[in-house]
Amino acid sequence: MRQIAYYGKGGIGKSTIAANLSAALADDGVKVMHIGCDPKHDSTRTLVEGRWLPTVLDTYREKGTHLELDDVLFTGYKGVICIETGGPEPGIGCAGRGIIRAIELMEKLDAFTNYDPDIVIYDVLGDVVCGGFAMPLRSGYARETYIVTSGELMSLYAANNICKGISRFAARSHIRLGGFICNARNVEHERDHVESFAEKLNTQLIAYVPRNELFRDCEFNGKTVIEGAPDSELAAALRTLKDKIIANTNLTVPTPLDLEDLEDMAVSWYRGL
Repeated sequence: MRQIAYYGKGGIGKSTIAANLSAALADDGVKVMHIGCDPKHDSTRTLVEGRWLPTVLDTYREKGTHLELDDVLFTGYKGVICIETGGPEPGIGCAGRGIIRAIELMEKLDAFTNYDPDIVIYDVLGDVVCGGFAMPLRSGYARETYIVTSGELMSLYAANNICKGISRFAARSHIRLGGFICNARNVEHERDHVESFAEKLNTQLIAYVPRNELFRDCEFNGKTVIEGAPDSELAAALRTLKDKIIANTNLTVPTPLDLEDLEDMAVSWYRGL
């Protein structure tokens, strides 16, 4: 069972990329389990025809020890097994702790054994700034990570923070970084800058995904691009990304930058040095 985590700054399009990659894998006949680790519980929405799934934590609060796998695991596009961990009520509790609790419950219910997926996808919110959000890295659930970023400074800042977490946990959990996925924001020289940044951190730019309104149009209709626009150039690019990830053996321990070096790099780009 191959386990892959996708991280990235909030709003960067990480869930969109992750859901499309799950759909592309399902098209190949791969048995995918897609776990949304975000209190917004929107990671799987385009895999289940625009529905909002009941979360593990909400269902646990309602049913307690009577919770069963069928209560929280749902079948989506071409058999993708969809789970949303959920989180606490707004303003109450820690969302990171929610991820920990949800994954512990899935283990207790033998979700991985009962469903026996070929690939498990973890779609995880934001920076690694909290133990709960770092759980797929820290506890050895995921063995490889991809970071969705753009050429914007705060997105690169988040990517650098995530690399610090991967580097910290690499010795004990064997987690490795597979590369950066640049979800373009039309920043000047964006592809070159993210590629250069990746090299500085001992990794690679594994894909550059151009900005495309098809993402928005398909999501509005509750579908991934893979399902909603299968013959489009964007769908072809996403399938190519899927193939690159499956074939990727360049998994590294990243070497994150100090904040001062990160800012110096960004200033040099801005000034065109």
